[in-house]
Amino acid sequence: MGTVETLKSAGVRAGDEVVVPAYGNAEVARAVVELGAVPVFADLEGDSYCLDPAAVSDVVTSQTAAVVAIHRFGRRADVGWIREVGQRHGLLVLTEEEPGADPAGAELRRAHASYLDARLSGVRTPTPAVGHTYEQYVVRVPGNGRPDRDAFARTLRAKGVPCKVPVQAPVYRMPGLRRDVFLPQTERAVDETLALPVHEGMSRRDLQKMVSACNALGGLLQPAF
Repeated sequence: MGTVETLKSAGVRAGDEVVVPAYGNAEVARAVVELGAVPVFADLEGDSYCLDPAAVSDVVTSQTAAVVAIHRFGRRADVGWIREVGQRHGLLVLTEEEPGADPAGAELRRAHASYLDARLSGVRTPTPAVGHTYEQYVVRVPGNGRPDRDAFARTLRAKGVPCKVPVQAPVYRMPGLRRDVFLPQTERAVDETLALPVHEGMSRRDLQKMVSACNALGGLLQPAF
């Protein structure tokens, strides 16, 4: 059952507010709009990239009917705390896997991630968490945000490392979903994050090559003050 059908079957109606992520998964916000309801964007939690339960609580109003939490990059959202917020305000809480999530190969991806965690310098590696399947291995590039992250990515690609920017823009800046909001953790994540490959087909040599390329760049980038 899709998001629209799930929300509709749960009694969400036109005019209701639904709290949704601002970092990725624009299709969720679009599903809310398709239903005639109003997407309300909440900030993310900086380690998990999932909805921050405190931020959810901050945006709840008398018109809020539901919250949709997405598990991000193979890490689980803090559903327990979000459900506590939902119970406190009488809200429906829906949780969804990120599209394309693949539990197969999770153990090998974890092994790749562990190797990178121990060897990467100059970037902020993902925060370990129980059950993390590393659908994407997302690091943060220090420095001055998007310009330094993009330069870092271009150099890695030139060295044969197929990295990618996981989220290009906050959902509230996308056509048809624009809102006059500024969510600092979401903005920072959009500007700093970079997904490094950890797929099952990678060899130890591939990982070593990526570590060497990243570490050669890391010392050039310092946080801005």
